[in-house]
Amino acid sequence: MSTPAGAKRAPRPHRRPKKDPARIVAFRALRAVDERDAYANLILPSLLREAERKGMERRDAALATELVYGTLRGQGTYDAVIAACVDRPLREVDPPVLDVLSLGAHQLLGTRIPSHAAVSATVELARVVLGDGRAKFVNAVLRKISAQDLAGWVAQVAPPYEDDAEDHLAVVHSHPRWVVSSLWDALGRWQPAASGRQAMEQLLEADNARPEVTLVARPGRSSVAELRAALPEVEDGRWSPYALRLTDGGDPAGVDAVRENRAGVQDEGSQLVALALANAPLDGPDRLWLDGCAGPGGKAALLGAVAAARGAALVASEKQQHRARLVARALDGNPGPYAVITADGTRGAWERGAFDRVLVDVPCSGLGALRRRPEARWRRRPEDIAGFGPLQRELLRSALDAARVGGVVGYATCSPHLAETRAVVDDVLRGREDVEWIDARPLLPGVPDLGEGPDVQLWPHLHGTDAMYLALLRRTA
Repeated sequence: MSTPAGAKRAPRPHRRPKKDPARIVAFRALRAVDERDAYANLILPSLLREAERKGMERRDAALATELVYGTLRGQGTYDAVIAACVDRPLREVDPPVLDVLSLGAHQLLGTRIPSHAAVSATVELARVVLGDGRAKFVNAVLRKISAQDLAGWVAQVAPPYEDDAEDHLAVVHSHPRWVVSSLWDALGRWQPAASGRQAMEQLLEADNARPEVTLVARPGRSSVAELRAALPEVEDGRWSPYALRLTDGGDPAGVDAVRENRAGVQDEGSQLVALALANAPLDGPDRLWLDGCAGPGGKAALLGAVAAARGAALVASEKQQHRARLVARALDGNPGPYAVITADGTRGAWERGAFDRVLVDVPCSGLGALRRRPEARWRRRPEDIAGFGPLQRELLRSALDAARVGGVVGYATCSPHLAETRAVVDDVLRGREDVEWIDARPLLPGVPDLGEGPDVQLWPHLHGTDAMYLALLRRTA
């Protein structure tokens, strides 16, 4: 029935927005990362457990995980696209609004979700978390973004490679420009014959790829065969004899050996670093080992298992008390003798000359683990690198003092930045005549593309690992 001329149309009843559990969890995770400097891999599991208790289905949990990590990895590219679609600088857009826009941009440009569904679902999210007024702004921006695919937008917002190679790669591959520059310098140092544009793009793409879940069977406590029998779809590790890779996204927490600390989740690069130190040639007794920066405990648990099999003991030292508790939890049940201590390794906490093997996996920028912590690329600043330097040097000096004559020291970082790797070791060794290099390459058997040595740098695009660095040194006098 038509409305009589001159009569007012009855107002539409207000429709309450639909609450999409996956997108609400994703939004809450992004806000925690932004507001509290939380790490997604720490905050997201608790948010998912909370939502699952309220009835969220497993497929929604998978979608929330993809939205969070995909949005964080693509943030640089999505910011450039969003900036082209709004009439103000991004710094003037309220952060919660920008998080919703970024979630929408990822669905439109980085997933197979149909455009109409991505826009409508994100606008509904905006109505729930922002209100109807700002939801209209979100709707207008997302409709502009949906006019082109990712390739079209990249061609529009990224500067030509020929004009500014680093800025082009930063926008296309969603890394801060200074990180692109630092990684390129490092790649040129370790892979000078293969550090051109193609190699850099492969490295940046590997940083943005979803990392595999890799397990470690701690020797003498579990085996690869046990883990393989407990998981439906797995593959052997590429390099570590104790590694197994999950290929179906299965849940390691459901495996008995993992629950009992006989196995754990550990990147293969970390396994290789621990095993190289454990297998380095040693003169004299091999009774007491030190993990000098043990938190959160993954390397300590592997070293403790290897040490126990040889009749050696492990001391796991960690400065921060809450991280020391994580180390104790990881080592719980280790068959051999071990001790977990809370100590500052830069202040003479370790007895001089007491240890046969010493590992210091020092605090660093984490630029080698951007696959796992994509938000770190946006959180770190160039000045952070210089800030870590004094601590890294002091820890290496203390580790060398803690090793006996003939003992072995491993210096490791989860960063390929030259200022955190070879530069630290060179500075500490300058003027010292009581230390010699050990070629680490033979201690990573089968691993290709390790450069000229004696230290080694692993790469995600070449080795499928985090970008771990390792230098092995021996006290000689």
